[in-house]
Amino acid sequence: MSADIPHPVPTASPDILCVGSVLWDIVGRADVQMKAGHDVGGRIRRIPGGVVMNIAMTMRRFDLIPALLTSVGTDPEGDQLMIESAQRGLITDHVYRSAHPTDVYMAIEGANGLIAAIADAHGLEEAGDQILTPMSDGRLGTVDNPWSGLIALDGNLTEELLSQIAHSALFANADLRVAPASPGKARRLIPLFAHPKPTFYVNLIEANLILGTSYLATEIAAEALLRQGAHRVLVTDGANPTSLADRDQIITRAPPAVSVVRVTGAGDTVMAAHISAEHRGLFGADALDFALEAAAKYISTEEIL
Repeated sequence: MSADIPHPVPTASPDILCVGSVLWDIVGRADVQMKAGHDVGGRIRRIPGGVVMNIAMTMRRFDLIPALLTSVGTDPEGDQLMIESAQRGLITDHVYRSAHPTDVYMAIEGANGLIAAIADAHGLEEAGDQILTPMSDGRLGTVDNPWSGLIALDGNLTEELLSQIAHSALFANADLRVAPASPGKARRLIPLFAHPKPTFYVNLIEANLILGTSYLATEIAAEALLRQGAHRVLVTDGANPTSLADRDQIITRAPPAVSVVRVTGAGDTVMAAHISAEHRGLFGADALDFALEAAAKYISTEEIL
């Protein structure tokens, strides 16, 4: 890290470890419907992003203190990302700084939703288990005394590392919350079904890819994920009903109807808000309603966190 880059000292222990992708989101949005090949006017913004970064920023809004475990480059883009992460109240002391360029996600959105996106998470993938060092060297736990609190984990990690995490003593006692980075990486999560108590946050497309099926309703997909061995699942489907399911019950709720102005990060917001709700003592339908209301507010405003 450059000498003039602030390195904040945490004033409190983290409430949750956020393990996965932290990068720059470059998102172009147009208020007209689009398809491949269109060239239209709109707005292009660069903001801190990545699955666990989005989750961490949302949880910080709800007064949780997240610590980032990720890989960020030592390039100027990485330095700026570290500064902006710290300014948002996130603990950055445990971030692995890599010689690899800082990762980037690029998306195009139209009035009809996401048109296309590319995620360049090669820095995180190449860092491998080096990002987990603070969980074993005493800073955030050891093999004999592992972290036993909340962990948010995303599918931008390699399948090999996710499989290692599923069976690792460092994660065995954790309240593990898991999300794919994208539909294309959904099947990377399958090894985590071996973990004692993960909660999976997926959309219906991702659920069907994991299952190798084509269910049309979140409730049916949630039931199938439980049969496959999932401990608990939350399955979304855009404006259609969302289902939260465990071995005891399935709760299905329709999201609030709002005018959509953005979609990138919506699923991450549902996950973060649901975790935050349970941290506050809300459970079941109350926690699900809290999460859906937070996501509705997010997708209906251009507010930048």
